[in-house]
Amino acid sequence: MAGTRLKLLAYGLGTVIVIAALIAWLGRAKPVEVIVKSVDRGLVQDTTANTRAGTIKACNRAGISPSIGGQIAQLPVEVGDHVEPGQLLLELWNADLLAEVALARSEAKASAALGRQTCVLADVAARDAERLRTLRKKGLATEEDADKADGDKRAQAAACEAARAKTEVSHSRLDVALASLDRTRLTAPFAGIVAEINGEVGEFVTPSPVGIPTPPAIDLVDINCLYASAPIDEVDAPGIRVDMPAKISLDAFPKRKFDGKVRRVAPYVREVEKQARTVDVEVDFADPEDTRKMLPGYSADIEVILGERKNVVRVPTEAILEGNKVLVFTADGLLEEREIETGLSNWEFTEVLKGLKAGDKVVVSVDRDGVENGARAEIETTTGGDD
Repeated sequence: MAGTRLKLLAYGLGTVIVIAALIAWLGRAKPVEVIVKSVDRGLVQDTTANTRAGTIKACNRAGISPSIGGQIAQLPVEVGDHVEPGQLLLELWNADLLAEVALARSEAKASAALGRQTCVLADVAARDAERLRTLRKKGLATEEDADKADGDKRAQAAACEAARAKTEVSHSRLDVALASLDRTRLTAPFAGIVAEINGEVGEFVTPSPVGIPTPPAIDLVDINCLYASAPIDEVDAPGIRVDMPAKISLDAFPKRKFDGKVRRVAPYVREVEKQARTVDVEVDFADPEDTRKMLPGYSADIEVILGERKNVVRVPTEAILEGNKVLVFTADGLLEEREIETGLSNWEFTEVLKGLKAGDKVVVSVDRDGVENGARAEIETTTGGDD
């Protein structure tokens, strides 16, 4: 009888223990789902990037207009046309100036002919004077005749010199007329594409008043040479030097990053109202072929590489908490906080000098509720995180 009671007691006690364990198991906290990434070895670069969106610009771009006002007589190009250096883009009415050029050219021609005539007479007078001097020595000519011939010689020489000077004046007048005519014509200063035309044949154009910019008559762009320009915060600018390597990214080509090299760092700080002070940095594309399908005006971002280290232990920068700490997902499903020592860093990776090894799994979803030191966790499998 006593044995039966003991058995019943043991059975009851076992049941209580099982129920208590079941209640404890059911009552324990559900593991928090986390996204993890593995610590690996690779390249880490120390970089600095622009603070606001930059722009793709053309190495050569000119908004050009006539320096004088007038009526458009010729517009031999259209938007999108490729033009060569010196090609005519626009011409104002200039019939009066053409007439002045023709007149100046005729005057220059007449002056040249008159000058040649005068100088021929000067040569004849010089020979006559020399001949009479010879005859005077032989007593065959009078002193008066010889002196007169010598005076004619000097007078004709002076006339020849004056005629030559007049010819030079005539050519200068022709140059002035040609310069005035050139002011009515716009020609391409470099090879490029006509991006914009403001005006039509028959319309009047006027130069921009002082201090009041107006749209150019022709906007000419050389798209064969492009570069990226972007503002860098004044704090980061001192570390940037010409020829430093850089990366260029564009919204128009979201899946690519283009290699580049710093071509210029502005020698002054730009102050924009209600924004941080910045320094404009320009970056050339390493391969000009990369720009073939690009257009000036595309938005662009630059990332200047200040330094780099290869084959080092690195952790995703997004996993690092305040105080250089990370949460490691351990083999028993717990989150363990570790303090690490870091080296070079950028927005993607940070070099780890101490505290982690390749293969460790660190939590990158650090902003989720319940993600803290000592928490039970499981890896989220629907986000593509490491298993």
